Amino acid sequence: MRWLVCLVSLVFFPTQFQAFAGQLLPVGRSIGAPVGFASACASYRWLCHEASAQARVRGPVEQAGMPLLRKVTRAVNLHVISTEDRSGNGDVWTLPSNGRGDCEDYALQKMKDLIDAGFPANRLALSVVIGLRDENHVVLIARMDDGDYVLDNLNNAVKPWRATPYTFLATQDFRAKSTWRVTLAGPRANEFS
Repeated sequence: MRWLVCLVSLVFFPTQFQAFAGQLLPVGRSIGAPVGFASACASYRWLCHEASAQARVRGPVEQAGMPLLRKVTRAVNLHVISTEDRSGNGDVWTLPSNGRGDCEDYALQKMKDLIDAGFPANRLALSVVIGLRDENHVVLIARMDDGDYVLDNLNNAVKPWRATPYTFLATQDFRAKSTWRVTLAGPRANEFS
C-alpha cells in the first residue's frame, strides 16, 4: 500500500519531488566579472578557454560524474586550509598556495582537478553567492543532465543549487567562459532584482 501512495504521489505531484534536482540556475544578461577574475583568466588558460566548440560526449567521466564530483570536493576540502587573501592587492583569484586558500581558490582547484580528470569544461562554472552571514562567497557549479550542483569549500556534500542556503548573484557562462551572467536565484534574490 505504501508503494502505491508513493507512486500516485509521483504521478500527481511530480514537481514537488523535482524541487531540488533537475533544475538549472537561471541566468540573465551579461555582467562584469568579479574583481580578481580577469587576472585568473590571464594566469589559467583552462579557466576562460571558450568551451562552445567542445563536443558533448558521454564518456566514462560523464557517466561517473557525481562520484567524481564528490571525490574532488572531499579531496580539495581536506587538503586546503581556509585562509583570507592577505596580499594587499584586494581579492586575488589563484590556485591554493602552500595548501592554503580562500573560497575562490578552492573553487578554482576543484575546476582544474575536474578538467584534468576529463570532466567537460563546458559543464563547470564559478558562481558568486551571498553566504549565510551576508558575505560574498564563491562556489563551483557542475552542470549534470539532471540539473546544476554546487561544490563548496564549506561543505563536503555536492548539492543541487536549490538545496543550498545561498542566494546566487552572478555565474560564469558555461560556454563563453570569460563572460559572467546575472543569476539572481535563491532565498534573497528578490532583494536584488
